[in-house]
Amino acid sequence: MNPEEGGAAATRIDPKLLEILVCPVTKATLEYDATRQELISRAAKLAYPIRDGIPIMLPEEARQLEG
Repeated sequence: MNPEEGGAAATRIDPKLLEILVCPVTKATLEYDATRQELISRAAKLAYPIRDGIPIMLPEEARQLEG
């Protein structure tokens, strides 16, 4: 059994996937926050959650960033 299974360890995002994904609001590139398991859009000031290794790219599911 893979030690990363079970949700205890942080899920990693494939770098090639990160190159393809863009913010659905601004079409800007995204930054991966491994600690919080989010994809950050600085342009839209949104953080999209990653659940079970799947980025949830819906603006209504995103967390608003401060500042």
